Amino acid sequence: MFEYIKNPNLIEEKSFDIISELLGDKNVIGLSGDIIKRVIHTTADFEYVHLLEFKLGVEQLLLKAFKEGCTIVSDTNMIKAGISKKLSNELGIKIECYVDSKEAYDVSKTEGITRSMAAVDIAGKLNENIVFIIGNAPTALYRIMELYKNNRIKPIAVVGVPVGFVGAAESKDELWNTEIPCIITRGRKGGSTIGVAIVNAILREANKSLG
Repeated sequence: MFEYIKNPNLIEEKSFDIISELLGDKNVIGLSGDIIKRVIHTTADFEYVHLLEFKLGVEQLLLKAFKEGCTIVSDTNMIKAGISKKLSNELGIKIECYVDSKEAYDVSKTEGITRSMAAVDIAGKLNENIVFIIGNAPTALYRIMELYKNNRIKPIAVVGVPVGFVGAAESKDELWNTEIPCIITRGRKGGSTIGVAIVNAILREANKSLG
């Protein structure tokens, strides 16, 4: 018989012990450190220690928003599916993704824009406290910045971690240069799983306040 760990909690605990050991004396502490470690746990890629950047105390803004209950808008259904329903439901957080909605299809076709851009436009109509989680579409990040510049939206924060070769790195650099509180990954790396890991790390911390 094979000898291996079967308990999922022990597997996760051992994984984080290994991550902490391999990080050594790197200054990975606090909530931002928890986020970095969970991203590494998701990817097994220690380069994220250097790629993840946090602006304007954004992790604390997100923690406060999650504790108070906000609306998370993602650019992929993968992000929506991956965010912990148990943790988000306990905090009264809504999770939306409009990219596959009929309205997004119609707006995309009529205006000649991507569905990801149209989905941002739809989210902009919400009279709610919004956090954007963008893991796939640079065009969604650009649209958020355009609407923000024109005073059409004011998100609490943006997690901007699209992956890819066309526009991904550039859109994240541009987001960093705005006044929008944000978490980004530098360069081409990122993706929906990174967005999910970031959100779930903060949700775990937010739920501690519930006892």
